[in-house]
Amino acid sequence: MKSAEIPLAPVSHNELQAMAYTDPLTGLGNRYRMRDRARVLSVERASDPAPFTIGIANLDSFKPINDLFGVEAGDEILCQVAHRLKACIPDGATVTRHDGDEFAFVLPLVFERVGAEKFGQMIREVLSAPYDLGDRNVRLSASFGFAIYPFAGEEFEDLLKSAETALYRSKRRGRGQITVYSKEIAQEMKRATQLEQALRNAIISNAIDVHFQPIVSLANNLIVGFEALARWNDADLGFVSPAVFVPLAEERGFIDALSETLLRKAAEAALSWPRELFLSFNLSSAQLMDPGTSSSILAILGRVGLDPHRLELEITETAVMSSADTAHRIIADLRAAGVRISLDDFGTGQSSLGRLRDFIFDKVKIDRAFVSRINSDRASEHIIKAILAMCEGLDLQVVAEGIEDYAEAAALRSLGCAMGQGYYYGKPADSVATLRYLHENHYELGGERESA
Repeated sequence: MKSAEIPLAPVSHNELQAMAYTDPLTGLGNRYRMRDRARVLSVERASDPAPFTIGIANLDSFKPINDLFGVEAGDEILCQVAHRLKACIPDGATVTRHDGDEFAFVLPLVFERVGAEKFGQMIREVLSAPYDLGDRNVRLSASFGFAIYPFAGEEFEDLLKSAETALYRSKRRGRGQITVYSKEIAQEMKRATQLEQALRNAIISNAIDVHFQPIVSLANNLIVGFEALARWNDADLGFVSPAVFVPLAEERGFIDALSETLLRKAAEAALSWPRELFLSFNLSSAQLMDPGTSSSILAILGRVGLDPHRLELEITETAVMSSADTAHRIIADLRAAGVRISLDDFGTGQSSLGRLRDFIFDKVKIDRAFVSRINSDRASEHIIKAILAMCEGLDLQVVAEGIEDYAEAAALRSLGCAMGQGYYYGKPADSVATLRYLHENHYELGGERESA
């Protein structure tokens, strides 16, 4: 005899609707709940369009939480975030959870930009407190985008798109940022998207160029090497500063393609120089977080035929701090192959002495901020003296950056600085002009080129 099956209780229409409007993990409303709440408000205020605000909050760097501690830990943090948000939103407001680590708000009593920013600041503080995972605490930040009805859109889809545009700008600017949508911000984001696409096309079409600035011995003004610097002249955009397009490439995830192209071009140019001259090349923070960076660099050198001992890689203190363990392995692998490592912009970071203790460098570059004031500011002069004395004790070479006149060069030489670079010795120039520069400075290039 078969056991009797227990009939399931029927699910009511209201229960089904509640399920369709609820995030199953946190119990908050979902995107449909937000949409309906915003639409109700817009209908209520259609005849007298009093503003209201919607906002989106996105947790910064949430993915590593799942990677490091597991999905269950990530879900626990999302539930704690939801609990905090429910406890602190004002009366009449709605908080919902959308995909992944994104939460949203409908704020009926926030009417203008200042109010939205104050709300964002309050929520940012609430979410920055540590999250309890039992045996450990985790800290997170959040970025915010807000859009105000009806100025940022009269239909829900337009309003949400405006909030997403504002959030995108916040994420571009760094962690914990707050942006309220405006037409100016929309134009800024449109230009950024156009710039990104133009840069991608420029990399594919090999249109990014490399220029070279000489590095000289201050004792006799002889050239000892060149620093490779990225240059981009776009047919429509004109000259685009590397201070703009290099961070963009990092942010959008194609810095590897850009850097590989630049290193190949720079290494090919260096083959035409006298063999005793070195090539200095900058690595980004993103590359120092990628375990494949060292093998990629060495593979490029191998294909081009440039001796690794002629390459010097410049890294900043900030880049090293981004992922210290991975950076340490990359530096060790490259140095083992003969590549030298230079610490760039020395003195401008937050723990320079700690970096010199924890990492092995071959050279230190004194930042332009000190060099430019060596003859006018006693503090800068004493800082340079201290750096030189310390580097001598640590057996590190030193290059002073940004030398622009004879007085700066003479002062650095008198203090015992061995090398320098700057406009006083030469502006960055393309590979053809660089070869001409070498000829004019009495280098005999015949028979000295490195065979590929």
